Amino acid sequence: MTFTSAITRHPIAHDAQAGEDCAALFPDAAPELRQLIAGTAGCSPYLRGLIERERDWLEAALHDDPRAVLDGLLTPLPEQPLEGLGATLRQAKRRVALYTGLADLGGVWTLEQVTGALTRLADAACDAGLKALLAPEIARGRIPGATEADLPDAAGLCVLAMGKMGAHELNYSSDIDLICLVDQDRYRGGNWPEARAGFIRVVRKLTQLLSDITGEGYVFRTDLRLRPDASSTPVVLAMEQAERYYESLGRTWERAAHIKARPCAGDLAAGAAYLDRLRPFVWRKHLDFAAIQDAYDMRLKIRDHKGLHGTGTLESRDLKLAPGGIREIEFFTQTRQLIAGGRDPRLRERGTLAGLAALEQAGWVPGDVVARLGTAYRAHREVEHRLQQVADAQTHMLPRDAEGFDRLARMCGHGDTEAFRADLRARLEMVAAETETFFAPGTPGAAAEEDAGPEPEIVEKWRSYPALRSDRAMAIFKRLKPELLAQLQSAPKPEEALAAFDGFLSGLPAGVQLFSMFEANPQLLRLITDIAATAPALARYLSHNASVLDAVIGGSFFADWPGRAALRTELANRLAAAPDYETRLDTARRWAKEWHFRTGVHHLRGLIAVDETGAQYADLAEAVIGALLPVVTDHFAEKHGAPPGRGAMVLGMGALGAGWLTAQSDLDIIVIYDAGGIEMSEGRRPLAARPYYARLTQALVTALSAPTAEGRLYEVDMRLRPSGRQGPVATALEAFATYQKSEAWTWEHLALTRARPIAGAPELQEEVTRVRADVLRSRRDRAATLQSVADMRARLAEAKPADAPLDAKRGPGRMQDIELFAQTAALLAGADVTATDAQIDSAADWIGAEKTAHLRTHYGLLRAVQAAGRLITEERFSPRRLGQGGCAMMLRDAGLGDEAAATCDIALLERRLAEGSAAAAEIIGAALGPAGTEKDET
Repeated sequence: MTFTSAITRHPIAHDAQAGEDCAALFPDAAPELRQLIAGTAGCSPYLRGLIERERDWLEAALHDDPRAVLDGLLTPLPEQPLEGLGATLRQAKRRVALYTGLADLGGVWTLEQVTGALTRLADAACDAGLKALLAPEIARGRIPGATEADLPDAAGLCVLAMGKMGAHELNYSSDIDLICLVDQDRYRGGNWPEARAGFIRVVRKLTQLLSDITGEGYVFRTDLRLRPDASSTPVVLAMEQAERYYESLGRTWERAAHIKARPCAGDLAAGAAYLDRLRPFVWRKHLDFAAIQDAYDMRLKIRDHKGLHGTGTLESRDLKLAPGGIREIEFFTQTRQLIAGGRDPRLRERGTLAGLAALEQAGWVPGDVVARLGTAYRAHREVEHRLQQVADAQTHMLPRDAEGFDRLARMCGHGDTEAFRADLRARLEMVAAETETFFAPGTPGAAAEEDAGPEPEIVEKWRSYPALRSDRAMAIFKRLKPELLAQLQSAPKPEEALAAFDGFLSGLPAGVQLFSMFEANPQLLRLITDIAATAPALARYLSHNASVLDAVIGGSFFADWPGRAALRTELANRLAAAPDYETRLDTARRWAKEWHFRTGVHHLRGLIAVDETGAQYADLAEAVIGALLPVVTDHFAEKHGAPPGRGAMVLGMGALGAGWLTAQSDLDIIVIYDAGGIEMSEGRRPLAARPYYARLTQALVTALSAPTAEGRLYEVDMRLRPSGRQGPVATALEAFATYQKSEAWTWEHLALTRARPIAGAPELQEEVTRVRADVLRSRRDRAATLQSVADMRARLAEAKPADAPLDAKRGPGRMQDIELFAQTAALLAGADVTATDAQIDSAADWIGAEKTAHLRTHYGLLRAVQAAGRLITEERFSPRRLGQGGCAMMLRDAGLGDEAAATCDIALLERRLAEGSAAAAEIIGAALGPAGTEKDET
């Protein structure tokens, strides 16, 4: 491809004679190339001067492959000696500016190629200048400990490109924003002050080398003011000092600036490591909607300072900073990136167009908005370049008069100035409308507040809550309050909903982030009021775990359930990306809470049935154990060596094994291992096999149940292991098989009917499954088994009677009773099923299909009541504490009809439970026969 063959457009000469005179310098050029040169020279005195000055070089360059020209200019720069480097850099700048200008005006290069070429020149100039200036400092011993061998990485000095340079987006006449940092770890032992002084001299000389205007021109205007606390810090900082500043004093605009930050010269590896350490400052782990208000305030301050509020005219309008300009699109993109980039690394793009594309892909910005803003951004940047190409001026100001607009229109290839102005105006207005909708705070709420009636008394004490103690939080909440109160007043029982919301609000440790999220996403406020009106316990949980709301607006909150395998894979990937063990435990907690909350909300809103609710909670628990076990094992092995033998597996018991949990279920598990005859592990601190697996099991339980900064995952119960509390916490495979076959009590075999491998070594899982199957298929005395179960049932009835009319678990004919019978049926039938419904079905030949159907139906009713109760309240369940919303939800799940739900007919539910339980108890009692006198097995 040649330059000429790639030309797709050309400017129209504003000064036709000047254009013709310049084109005449290239008599042998192709017509389209002469037309491009004439149009360029006839619009831009600056480019005309460069064409005339660099005619010979340009004529040769225009015959080369455009991809090779830039390399030919930049590749020699690092080899240039300090003497004469300034002239060489200025010559390179002239030629890059000329060639890039023509490639831009002729459509030979895209916007990204144009800005990328200018950025490559800036990178090369900074690196060449830095190292050339540093060499004599090192040679004179002014950088203590540094030698000539340290020159390739600039002795630890790194230059960060900020702003447009960092994003490879330099405009045609851009200055460059730099931050200069040193890896101070290379200068310990008192060498740092002297080394810093040497680096400061080098950086000051570098800015002069690049910025000073000589007879050869200049390279780049250089700005170092983006460094931390620029008014009181030197031009070179230790990385450690900069990190401390951002951790304690960093502001939102500095976070936004670092989205584009990139090591461009010097020690690139140290710069990359520094930015990686700064990642938590830039990318917050939770959705950060407070950034919207910060960006909005920044925009207003810029407009106030520059006097750039919209005037409705194009003359002298700032294309960069005024409403609808370039900065609006950049702010729109960067603010969205700041909001969600901490959770979604895909959004961490430096470039504006790449950032918009990532936001569309992640579902944060609609595709049509991205298309409009992307098109406008490209067009704005091209107009910006034309403004600067006229005289190489760092300007973004549209022309002040008609002649200036005529020149600008012709330079953009438009022969009709009025049509050009109309297009430009429409584009500015569109960008202003799109971005203002996003940035403007919720002024409608303030208007609504004026029309609101008297507030409930409970609202008065809200001002004293921690979440509302800051002026900023109070200002946002004031805008939210009218809509919030209106929604709470529309609840079936407003007083109950208001009291529940009060419990949520009083538990919040802070409010700015959450209230900003509500303001930007009104659907979340509706969700909170729904929860307050239905499940006060979930509202209280939210007040201490508000970060789970991030997931609601993450794009997939209402998608189909992914299943346990996909969940385990997702969590495993998250854990693999975490830098250390403690972070992995916190990551697991944050992730699990979001999915747990998702299931609760879907249940609350009737999006999933009760059976599906319990299965999702069980899937989640299994995924957590499956993903955490290898993490815990690897961490334990770092000190004590790899697990001896074939490793360990986790056997899910109880409700986990049956595959159905509630919102508050703990986890019953057994850990089984096979050391394969190996007596000791091999590690820094080796352990014998038995204590190795015992301590590994304790580490797993701690990983699941210990509170960290992110809370805890689950309570863990291991009492179903062989010998219960008296047995070892981890059981050897051989011992487990021997115990189950020759020593276990009947109740332990009943528990084994619900056992299911959850995680661990696949071969070991298969062997445990075979042991379980052998035990359950073994011959047993039916009469003795029934007698034993009848005795257990009698003791349970005596020890744990029904607690209340709506107690779904305890009492004759309730869940515990039916589950005991179902396990007995599965054991006697040798049925290899773990779910309670399937176990009940295994009794069909024993008690008949009609009675089996009643037990299944009644068990489903009991399970619905328990699932709703565990979601609604964390306390002992009582109808008197059941609000209107919770009552309606429970009756809906129980299948008692809309009328019962609307009237909160709890008495009807109590009657159904009592009647169904009485019938179930009679069926079970008749099947088991009278209680015998078997010795206590519990």
